[in-house]
Amino acid sequence: MMLRLVLGLILILCCGAVAAEQVKPAKTAATAVPPKPDAKPGPKKPAPPKQPPARDLFGAATTPAPLATRSIGSYAKGCLAGGVSLPINGPDWQVMRLSRNRNWGTPQLLDYLERLASDARAFDGWSGLLIGDMSQPRGGPMVNGHTSHQVGLDADIWLTPMPDRILTPEEREDMTAVSMLKDPFSVDPAIFTTMQMKLIKRAASYPQVARIFVHPAIKKALCEHAKELGTDTAWLGKVRPWWNHHYHFHVRLKCPAGWDSCENQKDVSGDDGCGQELTNWYAMLKKAAIAAAEAPPPSGKPWTGKPPLTMAQLPKECATVLTAGGFVPPALGDDRPESVLKAIAAKDAGPPIPLLTAEQLKALTEAKNDKTAKAATTADAADPPGMPLPDRNPVR
Repeated sequence: MMLRLVLGLILILCCGAVAAEQVKPAKTAATAVPPKPDAKPGPKKPAPPKQPPARDLFGAATTPAPLATRSIGSYAKGCLAGGVSLPINGPDWQVMRLSRNRNWGTPQLLDYLERLASDARAFDGWSGLLIGDMSQPRGGPMVNGHTSHQVGLDADIWLTPMPDRILTPEEREDMTAVSMLKDPFSVDPAIFTTMQMKLIKRAASYPQVARIFVHPAIKKALCEHAKELGTDTAWLGKVRPWWNHHYHFHVRLKCPAGWDSCENQKDVSGDDGCGQELTNWYAMLKKAAIAAAEAPPPSGKPWTGKPPLTMAQLPKECATVLTAGGFVPPALGDDRPESVLKAIAAKDAGPPIPLLTAEQLKALTEAKNDKTAKAATTADAADPPGMPLPDRNPVR
């Protein structure tokens, strides 16, 4: 009897262990996870409405904003309230490309231009200034020609002397400024003379000037001859190289005192810019000249560059400037107004940058591909034969 009881207990324990093993999940088996129900798609956010380019809106305004005069924003992202127009004829200046309606600025800019024209005639023998683009009546972005010139403190001045007569409207549209370049790297000394140098020095000498922009070849010539124009060369630091300024120079004034809405450009460092900065510019010029000479035929697709600025990207006050006095800007989809079309159709003020000849291109590309020439770029090696390259360390 006792034996039967013991055997029964053993049998019960064994069955329980087997049952436990059967219900226990295997260690290596993956536990199935029931799929989650698909989330219901929420309503799609509507795409933001497309905004017309600010350049078309400001280009359509043919009159200034009837507000207190002030520059708003930065030179390349701003607008102009209370702009005033430079008379198209003065005793020492004439305005060019009248169809663009870009002879507007702050009173400070007009005072500067009138004084420069008078002083250049009285002290430097300059016959008079030919004034290119300043700003539009309400500033802002332009449909062509410039990224800056938006706040009424910039002006282009031709390096071509003013004729001794009043130009006709047709001449002001068709006359082409003279390039100062002999090739992509050098000025033509028969054209860029002491007269042009004196004018640029005079333009940079006034305390309200923040920058003067010229082609790197013009900057190089100024570095080489600055001491011939006088012992004071402090003005030279304001003259900085920039692309395409080979037939004119660009004057930029500082923001007038007390105009908190105006954003100044960083002050120049005090360096005359005749050292490493100019060397770097010439390295870029060489690359650009080679690329331009080797450029493939146009594909027919227009180059678009960066997307144009919209009103949302400009200072908020510019919306008030744009619509001040009841001006209604064109709506998206409307045909471009006549003022915009005239600006687009206006002839460029000057010729393009000279291209390399086949011989010059060959000399540069051979030097570029030659390991010895590459190693010598930091030394005083001779320039490739047949190509009058500029000095790598221009005279200060």
